[in-house]
Amino acid sequence: MDPSPSATAIPPHGRIGPNAIIRVIDALRATIGETACARIVEEAGLATYLDQPPQAMVDETEVARLHGALRANLDRETAEAVCRDAGEATAGYLLANRIPPAAQSVIKLLPPGLGSRALLAGIGRHAWTFAGSGLFTIRHGTPLVLSIAHCPLCHSLAGHAPACSYYAATFEGLYRVLISPHARVREIACQAAGAPACQFAVTWTRAAGES
Repeated sequence: MDPSPSATAIPPHGRIGPNAIIRVIDALRATIGETACARIVEEAGLATYLDQPPQAMVDETEVARLHGALRANLDRETAEAVCRDAGEATAGYLLANRIPPAAQSVIKLLPPGLGSRALLAGIGRHAWTFAGSGLFTIRHGTPLVLSIAHCPLCHSLAGHAPACSYYAATFEGLYRVLISPHARVREIACQAAGAPACQFAVTWTRAAGES
């Protein structure tokens, strides 16, 4: 295995795909209801998106404000559930609309290790669409570690607990469909909790004792 990290530079425009807002608002509505959802979205200064979801790339500061507002207003368990639901929905959207079926079929036919590298090659090429002005890095090994330095979700959350379950759930959703149903992605470091970058450990081998 290649122990050295590989990095994908991000263009300095700081814009992110609209799923980071659309899927979060959907998850908020489903979890806490329309009224409470509207209050959080309005607090983030994004009330216009309640009736007109964004159709193009959005400023990463809007994403940061929304994720910051939901964590400021919800208990940790509920905030985590909302972010994970939003991440899983984003993975579903990517599989249905952004990763060609032929590419998905090829990845699924490969051994997990090679399939992972093929999947990450595509993720790396499009990292700017979810990392904004941040830097997405891949460190191959056991476990595989994905990192986002200058993570846009953490812009307003310094000093808080780990806060990037949205990303973890998105990566996990892709891995569970394309690499292994046993895939797991855990955030092991977070800038919101003082780390220099947000890091996600990726595994896909079923642990001993798991059914």
